[in-house]
Amino acid sequence: MAAAGLSPRQCGPVLASIAIGQSVLLSYIRDMITELGHFALILAFLVACVQATIPLIGAYKRWPGWMALAEPAATLQFMLTAVSFAALTWAFVISDFSLRLVVLNSHTDKPMLYKITGVWGNHEGSMLLWVLIVTLFGAAVAWFGSNLPPSLRARVLSVQAMVGVAFFLFILLTSNPFLRMAVPPFNGQDLNPLLQDPGLAFHPPFLYLGYVGLSMTFSFAVAALIEGRVDAAWGRWVRPYTLAAWIFLTIGIGLGSWWAYYELGWGGFWFWDPVENASFMPWLIAAALLHSAIVVEKRESLKSWTILLAIIAFGFSMVGAFITRSGVLTSVHAFATDPERGVFLLAILAVFMAGALTLFAARAGVMQAKGVFSLVSRESALVLNNLLLAVACFVVFIGTIWPLIAEMLFDRKLSVGEPFFNAAFTPFMVALGLVLPVGAMLPWKRATLGRVIRQLAPAFALALAIGALAWAMQTGRSALGPVGLFLAAWLIGGAAVDLWSRTGRGDGRLSRLTRLPRADWGKAVAHGGLGVTMAGIAAMMAWQQEDIRVLKIGDQFDIAGYTLRLDEVHDEEGPNYLSTMSTFTLSKDGVEIATMTPEKREYPVAQMPTTEAALDSGFLRDIYVVIGDPQIGGGWAVRSYYKPLANWIWGGSILMALGGFLSLSDRRYRVAAGARKVPQGVPAE
Repeated sequence: MAAAGLSPRQCGPVLASIAIGQSVLLSYIRDMITELGHFALILAFLVACVQATIPLIGAYKRWPGWMALAEPAATLQFMLTAVSFAALTWAFVISDFSLRLVVLNSHTDKPMLYKITGVWGNHEGSMLLWVLIVTLFGAAVAWFGSNLPPSLRARVLSVQAMVGVAFFLFILLTSNPFLRMAVPPFNGQDLNPLLQDPGLAFHPPFLYLGYVGLSMTFSFAVAALIEGRVDAAWGRWVRPYTLAAWIFLTIGIGLGSWWAYYELGWGGFWFWDPVENASFMPWLIAAALLHSAIVVEKRESLKSWTILLAIIAFGFSMVGAFITRSGVLTSVHAFATDPERGVFLLAILAVFMAGALTLFAARAGVMQAKGVFSLVSRESALVLNNLLLAVACFVVFIGTIWPLIAEMLFDRKLSVGEPFFNAAFTPFMVALGLVLPVGAMLPWKRATLGRVIRQLAPAFALALAIGALAWAMQTGRSALGPVGLFLAAWLIGGAAVDLWSRTGRGDGRLSRLTRLPRADWGKAVAHGGLGVTMAGIAAMMAWQQEDIRVLKIGDQFDIAGYTLRLDEVHDEEGPNYLSTMSTFTLSKDGVEIATMTPEKREYPVAQMPTTEAALDSGFLRDIYVVIGDPQIGGGWAVRSYYKPLANWIWGGSILMALGGFLSLSDRRYRVAAGARKVPQGVPAE
């Protein structure tokens, strides 16, 4: 400044002017990015409208140019939606409180991870993520579906764009994330504290990838009905998208269950909450669809059933969106309680389901089965698999909506809880666990049951021994634990026997085992993962121990052979919360094992408490401790659990997802890929 000939008194106003100018410029750039995001969202809607009509007309008229428009339109639609989502994310990162959504769901003191996850930790942002994934799957067909017939590809992308049009309209008319504040506040109202957790931060994206992935199977089903062609090639094309959706649903449900287990402080892993059920129902139907598509691909049977499952699977994902956003059912996971939004979603569901089912009825004649099979065959086993999964899904659906039906028709308020679901749902899973190893090893078309049973005899004997051992070790308890361990061992042993049986005979079986197709390994790992999860659920429900008491500093108690001692309770301050932190020492037979620090947090901005459980996890058990409120007579309420095989529940989920990824990586199951050459000596599928 001195070099410019300005005195010290003159420097102050100049510096202030520069600061004001920078502030105005930054504000202008911030507003431009926000408006760009809003504009990109509107443009994406317009592109979706074009993609939903022009390629469809082109496919009908057999005009190659019009059909070819679908691919660049799908890519452009995704890119525009990604720009919109990135603009909203940027607004959360910089705490742009000129946006109403940021005000309602963020705060300057919030850690950066939760500023970013706050983008989808609310209704409007989560719906933008939803439509981003819709466009992503459409773009995936444009990028990787070059070997699809041009007319089918055009129709698939048009139907997918119709789904996009519906949700773009829903966002723009009822759930616009870019609404502005007339007078921006200095700070926001913070994100729901229950959502400020790593487990739940990544739970919604995976769940939406699964939910919305089923829109792709819906698009393939409707496009096939329009085209009047459902054959083995269609089964091969639709399987990767079904498998991807199922994998993401598995990961999303597992993350949500894990979060509920350690974050809510109640010690459970599944509550049969309506929103939990809303994600579980599409998972069951997607599993059925995945298996029935195999029959279409291998034997050209079950065409009508597979198409129907593809339609219903997307219908259940829409039911999930309706439940979480309409307010008709109460849930801790619900995003919104706006009846207007619920009616809009219900209208979307009705239009797509009515249209698809009407087309299904009109095209029933083109879906005649070609392959015939006997009562004892892999086809029959897969039909039974489908029936068990579909009926189990129907049971969950009835239990979920029955309170709503009772209130509407009979003016009665009631709740359907864990006892109903456990009693009604468990038998179908037990039956599925019993038949799955046998069905997986049956040959196509015609099989000899005795031969398969002889092969599985060692696995059955081992499973029976494990179940009998569990029965002998427990005293005066239900059969749930032993039956669950028997089923788990039966599934895991059956998967191992199935894998080993594919290596042929003679020397070199271990070498051939490593060269088996990845899909064979994926099936075995996924089925084994289901067994691991069953073992964890059965053991936790049958043999967990609970203790509730009041402790003062220095007090100790025993639970399941372990000793817990309360050493300290003190206050701490976190980034955006106040914490009552406690310290426990866990020991066994006088030897200290771990230090556990459960806490209670209070979020001043949101004015909401949360419970942070402390876990000492092992391969065979969890010790779970929760600190409660201080008591009038001194001391603190303490709740603790001994949970056997708890981590097996989520370990099994990881294995199921890993099995899905292994199958998805097999080139035979990629879109329109040829069959991989089977190693010499390995029996063909």
